[in-house]
Amino acid sequence: MTPENTMRLLVAVRTRGVLDTRVLTAIEQVDRAAFLSDTFAARAYEDVPLPIAAGQTISQPSIVGLMTQALDIQPRDKVLEVGTGTGYQAAILSKLARRVYTVERHRALARQARDIHAGLGLTNITQITGDGSFGLPEQAPFDRILVTAAAEDPPGPLLAQLREGGSMVVPVGVSDHVQTLIKVTRGADGYDYEELSPVRFVPLVEGVEHD
Repeated sequence: MTPENTMRLLVAVRTRGVLDTRVLTAIEQVDRAAFLSDTFAARAYEDVPLPIAAGQTISQPSIVGLMTQALDIQPRDKVLEVGTGTGYQAAILSKLARRVYTVERHRALARQARDIHAGLGLTNITQITGDGSFGLPEQAPFDRILVTAAAEDPPGPLLAQLREGGSMVVPVGVSDHVQTLIKVTRGADGYDYEELSPVRFVPLVEGVEHD
């Protein structure tokens, strides 16, 4: 990233409300172009979603920043991400957390993310091909969970894998309408829900694609 591209990107995400210094630093440190094909790499520093393989998209940087900021990740946290894509969001998370587990249902995308993360020297990310709607029970509980696809309701298996005091950020709503970004915090007596902002994500789909 050139200094000009970096500044343009940071101004865009600040304008949308990403003000957490640690999150902004993470965005500054991770070159979004590395997660895009050559066709779209030149647009990496625009605050727009862009196409990736398997009919998926890479989220716009301001949404990545807002979701990350809402999670308030601490340096010792273990984080689960559902929906790796090419791995941009996971790379941002890896700059803030102790360990990131990221689950992707498209094998080709999971392989691509693994290669990109290795090339960037990001060693605290574990990439898994699987059905993220069921979480990762063998690694639970998690301090933070981030879902990058829209569910009709916060998935029960993911809620169950939150540590007490932990939180999850997930888009909720019908797939062909604007969804709402929800933050769920697990307390001693149940779950607290907070609406954050309107968003639009691809739907959360069960199963694994052997592409």
